[in-house]
Amino acid sequence: MTTTPSPTSSAALEGHGVERAGHPETRGIDLVPAEERAGRPRQLFAVWAAPNVSYLSFAVGGTLILMGLTLPQAVTVILAGNLLWICTGILAASGPAAGTSGSVISRAFYGVMGNKIVLVLTGWLMAAAYLALNWSAASVAGIALAGRMGLPRGSAVDAAVICLIAGVTLLIAIYGYATIVRLYAALSVLLTVVFIVVTGYVLAEADWSYAPARPLGGTALLASLGIGFTLVASTPLSYSNSPDLARYLPRDSSPFAVAGWTALGAYLPSAGFTAVGALAATSLDMSDPERALESILPGWFVPVFVIAVVVNTMTNNGMTAYSASLSVQSVGVRLARIPSVLTIGVLGTAMTLYAILVFDFLTSVNTMLQLVVVVTGPAMAVAVTDLVVRRNRYNGADLLRQEHGGPFWYHRGVHWPGVVALVTGGLASLTWVTTSFWTGPLARAAGGVDLAIVSGMAVSALVYWAAVRVLRTVPRC
Repeated sequence: MTTTPSPTSSAALEGHGVERAGHPETRGIDLVPAEERAGRPRQLFAVWAAPNVSYLSFAVGGTLILMGLTLPQAVTVILAGNLLWICTGILAASGPAAGTSGSVISRAFYGVMGNKIVLVLTGWLMAAAYLALNWSAASVAGIALAGRMGLPRGSAVDAAVICLIAGVTLLIAIYGYATIVRLYAALSVLLTVVFIVVTGYVLAEADWSYAPARPLGGTALLASLGIGFTLVASTPLSYSNSPDLARYLPRDSSPFAVAGWTALGAYLPSAGFTAVGALAATSLDMSDPERALESILPGWFVPVFVIAVVVNTMTNNGMTAYSASLSVQSVGVRLARIPSVLTIGVLGTAMTLYAILVFDFLTSVNTMLQLVVVVTGPAMAVAVTDLVVRRNRYNGADLLRQEHGGPFWYHRGVHWPGVVALVTGGLASLTWVTTSFWTGPLARAAGGVDLAIVSGMAVSALVYWAAVRVLRTVPRC
């Protein structure tokens, strides 16, 4: 039940009212008061489904077959890699508990000052890189559609398409939480319908008896399975922003329901459509996913598919830009949330222009997805471990205190167990990662087997748990 805040409520004193769909969100990282919290955990299903009805899933699924995996092997990797959405769901449960953004909650594991340094990497640069990755996917499709409409090909038109897509995406982030919840509920249905139609045509063309010309075995098979797992699992690991979309729920919301609806909403479309991409590659050349899929679609449906790809990317990046703007504030930059959105948007747009006009799209996608897990895997492991150790007991008011001697100041503003766990996990992951331009020494010694995610997350979780137990920096709840 939603209550109407009185004129003397904390929301009124801070200049905030109840956030409404269709109006720019005014709240930044400040605490969401109880009278402005409403909704049920199940609404998170559509919020997470819409951005994961994704064209990139088709591309990643196709890549698994191009790597030499059989269809059963590819599907096994897809189902296993997407299980890491459970981590995203668990992290979402801290949103209602704290009532503030994930970039503030992370002060609990890195300290007030340590968190600022970590957020520059995970909240700014990483967010801008993912904006560029997804905008690149949309831009490839949008540029092709512009060509179908008779517009001349060239860098100027390409840049205009990229900037248009980026501009509309940033509007979603500016309008914020209430608009995202309302809009994504409808878009998740529409996008699913379009992608199911595409799936129907893929199933009709799929070679169910497909076998690679040279089946992999031994170390070569293990290497491909490891790289494939890293590609698939990199997506859920990138969503450390799940508390941001859950913080407006009532504090007494079931953490199991919050975690479950978040994970399920992301898992089902991500796993399903990545598997469709693998099926498509049994009969199509998925080295150019857009052209391959368009070749089996009727002409009238191709523009519908392209528009769906662009819209899906906007939903994905709308969430990313929204959370990145909160990270900017959490670091201490004195910008309101909307200028923060624009700042991150400009950086992401610049990276997109470089990726599209300079690099090959699919190469950019695969390289980035394999490499970012060196940071995102350990960061996710630290966050989930802290939540488990604290039993999800976060106090938003305490987290927002940044003064010397505050509850999350720790030692000179740094919580060393979190920082050391992140660094050691990252180093462990780096030794096991395999990309087109860097192979870690342990991965090289093992014949190219990629264990970046498993090693990085295991080391970070173990180091953090052991350190807080020995140093007693986290109170036992």
